[in-house]
Amino acid sequence: MDSTAAISFRSDAKVIGVVGVVHGLSHFFQLVLPPLFPLLRAEFDVSYATLGALVGVFYVASGVCQFSAGFAVDRFGARPVLLGGLALMAGSVMVGSAVPGVYWLFPIALLMGIGNGVFHPADFAVLNANVNPKRLGYAYSIHGVGGNLGYALAPLASFGLGSAFGWRTALLVLGAVGLIAVGVLAMQRRALRSRAHDATQSKHTLAGSLELFRQKPILLCFAYFCVATVAGIGIQTFVGTSLHAAYDVSLIVATSALTAYFLGATVGVLIGGYFATIAKRHDRVAAIGLTTAAAFMLLLAALPVLAQWSVTLLAAIGVAVGSTGPSRDMIVRNATPPGASGRVYGFVYSGLDLGATLSPVLIGVLLDHGSPRMVFVFIAVALLMAVATVVQVRRWPGARPAGAGAAD
Repeated sequence: MDSTAAISFRSDAKVIGVVGVVHGLSHFFQLVLPPLFPLLRAEFDVSYATLGALVGVFYVASGVCQFSAGFAVDRFGARPVLLGGLALMAGSVMVGSAVPGVYWLFPIALLMGIGNGVFHPADFAVLNANVNPKRLGYAYSIHGVGGNLGYALAPLASFGLGSAFGWRTALLVLGAVGLIAVGVLAMQRRALRSRAHDATQSKHTLAGSLELFRQKPILLCFAYFCVATVAGIGIQTFVGTSLHAAYDVSLIVATSALTAYFLGATVGVLIGGYFATIAKRHDRVAAIGLTTAAAFMLLLAALPVLAQWSVTLLAAIGVAVGSTGPSRDMIVRNATPPGASGRVYGFVYSGLDLGATLSPVLIGVLLDHGSPRMVFVFIAVALLMAVATVVQVRRWPGARPAGAGAAD
């Protein structure tokens, strides 16, 4: 490659790498508290329901903030919003190490959720503003892989430190590491910029933004994120329990199946980055992946004999679901008008938090009524509903054609 192309490639690689690390940190801090629940329960003598409510508070706060953070990203740029969110999460974790009782963790979870809400609108505003459009598929792929790695590392670090030194020390150390990361990222000014020319930015009036959110492609993207997350959280949270309850699969095998799903999803995201780069119809890529995953889920519900192959099936489902991620993000980008990346991604990704809040409640009802096999059917239906939304996006006027310039 010539020198200009080489410089462009290095610049894109740096931006993609930095944003991937940022996304990994956001996912890491999402899972700092849950691995410590057994230690918190033992010290404070509270129910798991109370501890689980901490997760609910986190996601409700994240969803509300994610919606509003998009406005801040479009008005002030991604860098200060992103650094502020990470500092709030890490600082809250440190403060959490000193709480006198478990109920003091609820405002901590609230603040952590607010901090978490900034990452998707800020991350995608940075990627869309800086990365060459021909590499955006790969950029979205690495973004997803970074998040998966954050999820994978958090339980090891959090529970490992907590079991060795106590949960307070674990929170103190992890919060300090997060604040150090904020200092390092603060030096990446060029890599985290999201607006090249202030003069080109649209006016971010409330009325204009509400009109933007009422556009059919944007509403369909929101619906897609909501129902797809209902399925995804259902898999992450209840598939292992359902395999054990419905088919008497051992807990070891059920847990291994869930691990296989996460590994498959990571592989799928990498594959999906390639498909998102070469595909002209990203809706078809997403629809094929989700339909394949739904078909496997229905087979698992209909044929008990397949439970012995649950590890393989969940790995295949993970690949299928993971492969849709980069194309999903391309679909949102193509539906986003110039100067509105922060607001649009903040709005549609708040559908993710809504789905994450609804899914445990809905599937919990099925399990409480003794219908574990119906959990697989429920997840399959949610995946097919996501297909129904994603194939409609490009049919509505206002969706930008594939290959258009960056939204910011």
